[in-house]
Amino acid sequence: MNQLDQQVARRLTRFYVIALTVIALLTVSGLLFIKQTINNLNDDGRVLNVAGRQRMLSQRLTKLTVLHIAGIPSADKASFDSLLVAWSRRHAQLRNGVLSMEKAYVVRKSDSIEVMFRRIEPSFQAIYESFVRINDARSSLAQKQNALQVILREEPSYLQQMDDIVFRFDAESFARVKYLERIEWLLGAATLLTLFIEGLFIFRPVVKRTRNVVRRLAESEDALRLANSQLAKANLELEITNRTLVDTRQELLRTTEEKYQLQRAEDTVRSAALLEGQEEERRRFARELHDGIGQMLTGLKLQAGKLKKGEFPDEKQRLRFEELCNTIQDIIQTTRQISHNLMPSVLGDFGLEATLQLLAEQTAQSSGIAVTFEGTGSDKRLSAPVEIGLYRIAQEALNNAVKYADAQLVRLKLQRMKSTVTLVVEDDGKGFSVLNGTAKDKSVSLTNGLDNMRTRARLLNGDLTITSKPKKGTKVMVKLHVPDSTHN
Repeated sequence: MNQLDQQVARRLTRFYVIALTVIALLTVSGLLFIKQTINNLNDDGRVLNVAGRQRMLSQRLTKLTVLHIAGIPSADKASFDSLLVAWSRRHAQLRNGVLSMEKAYVVRKSDSIEVMFRRIEPSFQAIYESFVRINDARSSLAQKQNALQVILREEPSYLQQMDDIVFRFDAESFARVKYLERIEWLLGAATLLTLFIEGLFIFRPVVKRTRNVVRRLAESEDALRLANSQLAKANLELEITNRTLVDTRQELLRTTEEKYQLQRAEDTVRSAALLEGQEEERRRFARELHDGIGQMLTGLKLQAGKLKKGEFPDEKQRLRFEELCNTIQDIIQTTRQISHNLMPSVLGDFGLEATLQLLAEQTAQSSGIAVTFEGTGSDKRLSAPVEIGLYRIAQEALNNAVKYADAQLVRLKLQRMKSTVTLVVEDDGKGFSVLNGTAKDKSVSLTNGLDNMRTRARLLNGDLTITSKPKKGTKVMVKLHVPDSTHN
C-alpha cells in the first residue's frame, strides 16, 4: 500500500507541476505581450498626434507668409523661424522612423506609408524651399511673391497627402489593436484548454486510481483503518493547502495594491513637478514681458510722446503719428494683460481673494458677461501652492464658461471654514452632458481643461465636483482640506 500511495503522490505532483507551469507561462506571456503592445500603441498615438500637427503647422506658416507679403500685422506671436524649423524637423523624423521628443518614439511604418512619404517629399521640399526664400531678407518682393505662388499651388496636394498619411497611421494602429484582441482570445482559449486537459488527464485518473485503492482497502479491516488514517491526513493537508492559498491570495492582493499606490504616487509627483515647472515658466515669462518688453514699449511711448509735441508738415502725418501712439499704447496694455494672465502680481502681494476679485472684474470687462465674486472678507493667507492652484482652477472654469457656456451670469465664490476652503464657479449657460465625470460630445479643449482642473485639485489633496445638465448651467466646486495655520 505504501508503494501505491507513493506512486499516486508522484503522479499527482508531476501532473500538477506541469499543468500549473503551463498556466503560469501562458499568463506571464500574455501579460508581457499585452504590456509590449500597449507601449507600442502609446508610441503610435504620439506619432499620430505629431503627424496631425504637421498639417496644422504648414497652414500656420502659409498664413504667416501671406500676411507678411501683404504687409498685414499678425496676432500670432510665434516665431516664423521656430515654426519652420519645427515643421521641417518633425517631417524628417517621421520620414526617418524615429521621433525625438521627451524620449525616442519609434515610427512604425508599413510599405504603403513609406510610399506615401516618398510621394509627398517633392511637395514638401517645394513648400519648404519657398518658405526659406520668403523668410530670407535678401529676397526681392517679386521672388517672395513667386515663392508664395509655389506654396499655394503645392499646399493642397501636401495637405491631402498628409491627411492620407494620418488616416493610414490610424488604420494601422487600429489593426494592431484588433490583433491584440485576437491574441487575448487565443491566450484565454489556451488557458481554458489547459484547464480542460488538467481535468481530463489529472483529476480523472487520480479519481479512478483512488477508487481502486478504496476498493482494495475495503477488503480488509486493517486496510480500511489505514485508508481512514490516510484520508484524515489528506484532509489535513488539503486544509493547510487551502489556508496557504488564502494567505498567498491576500499577499498578492496586498502587493498589487502597493504597486498601484506606488504608481499613483509616482504619477502625482510627475504631475506636480510638471505643473510647478509650468508655473515657474509662467513667472519667468511674465517677468520678461513686464521688465523687458514692457519697459522697452514704455520707453518707446515716451519717445513718441516727445516727438508728438513737435510740428508736422501736414495734418495727415500728424493723424498717422497719433494712430502710431495709440497702437503703442494698445501693445503696452496687451503686454500687461498677457503678463497678468501668466502670473498676476496681485496674487503674491495681496492674496487669493483680491486676485479672484480682479479676475472677475477683468473677465466681465473683456467678455461682456456679468461676473460676480463673493469672498470671505478675511485677510488670512493660504500657502502659495494652494493659492496658485485655486487661482488656476478658477481661471480655467471662467474661461470655459466664457468660451462654451453662452452664459449671461457667472458667480465666483470663495468660502473659508476652520479647516476647509471651498471654491465655486457657477454659470447659467447651456451646460453639457456629464458622463463619468467627463464632458460628453464636447471639444478637446474643454475636456483638457476639465482634466487640468481635476489634476490640480488632486495635487492639492482636494475634491473637484462638476455638476451640469443641458440648459441648466454648470457648477464647478473644489473643496480642500487645509491645516488651520494661516498667516497675515
